[in-house]
Amino acid sequence: MALNIFTTELKNIGKQEYLRPNFGYRHFFDVQNATIYQYPNLIKLKYVLNEVSSKKVKKGELEDEQFLIDIGNIERRFNNLINVEKVNKVGSDKNILQKGDIIIPKMQPQMGNIFLNLEHKKYIGSTELLEYKISDDFKPRFIYYLITSIKFLSDLAKLESGKTHRRVNPIDLFKIKIPKIPKPIQDKAVAQIEPIEKKIKELKSQIKQPQEIINKVFSREFEFDLEKFEKLKKIKNYYVDLSIFSNNKDIRQSVKFHRQAGYFVVSELKKITNKKIKNFISEPIVLGKGISPKDYDDDNGEYYYISMATIKNWYFETESARLVSVEYSKNNQNKIVQKNDILIARSGEGTIGKVALINEDIKGIFADFTMRIRLKNYNNLFAYYYFRTEYFQYLIEINKKGLGNNTNIFPSQIQEFLIPDISLTEQERIVNEIKTELDKQKAIEKEIEKKRNKIDKIIEEVIK
Repeated sequence: MALNIFTTELKNIGKQEYLRPNFGYRHFFDVQNATIYQYPNLIKLKYVLNEVSSKKVKKGELEDEQFLIDIGNIERRFNNLINVEKVNKVGSDKNILQKGDIIIPKMQPQMGNIFLNLEHKKYIGSTELLEYKISDDFKPRFIYYLITSIKFLSDLAKLESGKTHRRVNPIDLFKIKIPKIPKPIQDKAVAQIEPIEKKIKELKSQIKQPQEIINKVFSREFEFDLEKFEKLKKIKNYYVDLSIFSNNKDIRQSVKFHRQAGYFVVSELKKITNKKIKNFISEPIVLGKGISPKDYDDDNGEYYYISMATIKNWYFETESARLVSVEYSKNNQNKIVQKNDILIARSGEGTIGKVALINEDIKGIFADFTMRIRLKNYNNLFAYYYFRTEYFQYLIEINKKGLGNNTNIFPSQIQEFLIPDISLTEQERIVNEIKTELDKQKAIEKEIEKKRNKIDKIIEEVIK
């Protein structure tokens, strides 16, 4: 790897609000002069984006159901929301995100989770999402595709800071210079982009979410009645006998633990199996290891730190994982992962219950807010798909403990959950069917990515 060297003056460090001497940050401001473009007429983003003072939604019950979005609901480099849920209560204060504005997260905006709100709906968003009005001198679609281009995002990454939760400060974001393109040229670029956008939307309409595919196969194979399950989930008021509270060792009295939908899921699973996860584990389910900022070493480390954030999208995302020091990895060899391990996030609303299958040989140490499951005489991919079903995820929902965002599920609970007991041959058949359908979706996604890159080329031609 070539060593990049440049010279800067000490006074440059003191010109900004934060005394940041790191390479990428200083190179961007001192050498690149806060721009990645050679266009003759440049303008700072602070003159293009105007921060909106968002209206707040207080923690608690809502007057009516609202669409709730977080960073994970914004598709990377596509102006699209995924897996958006309607909620009737929120666990913390939220912002109201209004039509016509562009939404940029404070945390890792360089990943491209940026959203141009062109919908007629009113969204409730995490306080990590910042809302900006776009200057009348710029076409909103043009600005969106400019700041979600690979070229822009790759340099935006140089401005990130923080150890575990990487962020780009909005003050630094506003200092970035972009080309001030005449409106007619913007119009022409957007006109070229629109048919590509249309084709992308057509391709996206063909995509089925993995959750939908997995649920469909499992419900057919095991006769899960998802329609009745959904109806029962909507029941808010019900009565139970006092004696019911003693049907568990913790004498659980919470409303969610005794939901009718929960009893229904358990009764459905009992029709097909009497085996529990503990009957198929090769060793006890264990929690991972905590970490402090001093234990990270992105320059010399060999082991990834697999946190909840790195598995929240149902697989281990190496690109968002940090490396740990050699000393830390040596001291925690009992917390490493192996191929075919399954990790489950055990805490945090929105993340609890998310699972990832380690399907390749990697060096990694899993976090204390995750748990590791190692199975024997069981198809690991079948187990992974089962853990993603509506039924299994609902078992976590009714069994988790705690209040607000501080909810937890523990190995002693997970090991008692029911799991299908069918032959390895049957497991393999079901796995192959799901994999085949998921592979079809990946082929469509690759075609979409090609078309998205065409949009980048249009933007690049405009700003040459």
